[in-house]
Amino acid sequence: MNITVIGTGHVGLVTCATLAEIGHRVVGMDCDEDKISLLERGEAPFYEPGLTDLLRKHTGSGSLRFMVREADALSEATVVFVSVGTPPLANGEANLLAVEKAARSVASYGRDGVVVVEKSTVPAGTADRVALTLARERPALRFDVVSNPEFLREGSAVSDSLHPDRILIGSASKRAADVMRRVYRPLLRNGCRFIETDIATAELAKHACNAFLSLKISFANALANICERAGADVVSVADIMGADPRIGRAFLDAGLGFGGYCFPKDLAAFERVAARLGYDFSLLNEVARINEQAVESVVGKVRDALWNLEGKRVALLGLAFKPGTDDTRLSPALDLARRLLDEGALVVGYDPQAGASARAELPQLELAGDPYEAAWGAHCLVLCTEWEEFRALDLRALREVMLYPVIVDGRNVFDPETMRELGFTYYPTGRPAIIPRNRKRLGPGGGPNENGSLSPARRFSRVGVARA
Repeated sequence: MNITVIGTGHVGLVTCATLAEIGHRVVGMDCDEDKISLLERGEAPFYEPGLTDLLRKHTGSGSLRFMVREADALSEATVVFVSVGTPPLANGEANLLAVEKAARSVASYGRDGVVVVEKSTVPAGTADRVALTLARERPALRFDVVSNPEFLREGSAVSDSLHPDRILIGSASKRAADVMRRVYRPLLRNGCRFIETDIATAELAKHACNAFLSLKISFANALANICERAGADVVSVADIMGADPRIGRAFLDAGLGFGGYCFPKDLAAFERVAARLGYDFSLLNEVARINEQAVESVVGKVRDALWNLEGKRVALLGLAFKPGTDDTRLSPALDLARRLLDEGALVVGYDPQAGASARAELPQLELAGDPYEAAWGAHCLVLCTEWEEFRALDLRALREVMLYPVIVDGRNVFDPETMRELGFTYYPTGRPAIIPRNRKRLGPGGGPNENGSLSPARRFSRVGVARA
């Protein structure tokens, strides 16, 4: 099928690449000429595992093209996916201007009988507005509008697209539903569940899913506060809860809170949808409040460990909002960095993929080339994002280069007993803190000397020391 995707952001670009992978002829359309030039070379503007390989494969074969001109991109398309940004307005509602512009483009250049697919996360009722725009702009055009929300996770979006657990279609037209079955037929052969419903239900379901996952995370973080006060272990409590199939273990990991572009935005938008419909969904505001508290709780632990923060060097491991991506939008790690900087701390961060994005958002942030360089001379280290490489750190080596052996574990990556054995002052999340009676920093052979020079035990390059 000839398919056009309007918008080449995180969702739109993955949609382009994976639709090409399952056999369609795809055009990605975007108004950003620099981005289109990059995509035409088979390069992705952001990090997503497996995406660049698909882009190079299908731009090379000609089954995936990228265009700026609307007429060229839309005139032959049987199906048009609208995958544009819906950023929050000042009051929390979704800004749907880009959705309206996309609808007007389809009205101007789309072929008769086109199926217009809402892929962006939009409030209930948006499909009606899209249909009204199409009808007003081009009364003679025959079209259908369907809702097809995405359920992708950054860091595994390509895999999620090619191996989905369900595909949701909201439609008022049997013809349009049949067209969408054709679009996804290669995936349905593998047993993927195809859910058909009305448009309003499909639109609402996406917001409901993200809101409920946010609720689970905030519940875990609230539970972590209680566990810390009671001397309990939130990980064990979550494991026990997760053993109940009615609850499930996923999204019950306490930590620094959720971030990224979707959950915070969709939570606020869903609350505004409810308010517009006359329902006070105040639970969603509480979910957001608890999420903000999670970062403040980590700031409190850093204060407890260091007393005054002014002039203290704090290392952050992980800057992306989650592992597997370079996305730092609404990242809890950067929120933490800002709060520490505001209190006069010197903040240095390291992330396997998100360093450039973090620096663009927060120029005051110092970047390190590896975890040990970040930890060099630090009074405290905070584990912010649970990248796999952090689980494999040489903790003895890490302790050697830190000025104070203090770790605040915002994701419960490290084993408490190991931290106790190595002599760290250790603040996990939702678990009892480990605070040695002697808080003095390491002696000879265990870190920087009083004059800042390296101890003999230092194993890392002098280049790293110079940068630090």
